[in-house]
Amino acid sequence: MTENELAKIIVDKCFLIHKTLGPGLFESVYEEILAYELDKAGLSFTRQEAIPVIWDNMKLDIGFRSDIIVENKVIIEIKSIEILAPVNYKQLLTYLRLTGLKLGLLINFNEELIKDGIHRIVNNL
Repeated sequence: MTENELAKIIVDKCFLIHKTLGPGLFESVYEEILAYELDKAGLSFTRQEAIPVIWDNMKLDIGFRSDIIVENKVIIEIKSIEILAPVNYKQLLTYLRLTGLKLGLLINFNEELIKDGIHRIVNNL
């Protein structure tokens, strides 16, 4: 499955979750439910995986923790905040560069309309 095909499934699941629960819950709640939905869809994924950073031939065991990585192709960064800051977009792009992955979805569930909270970030896609 391509990154774009995976993204469509992920976005559809986010619409379902937001339609049912709406905004205002903790990020951890949305992450748990999204993981459940991805599992039901038969997709493989990891949660809160420690991603190392290599600096000057030295491996730093944890550079960041990914919220969800689907099929080792798409990083999902989940937020439930009032307004996304420019650093949120830059952070996900950095995660993509560090992992070599090409597509990230920055999803802010704390929007009135979820379509306003879903942002695609690409790294040479």
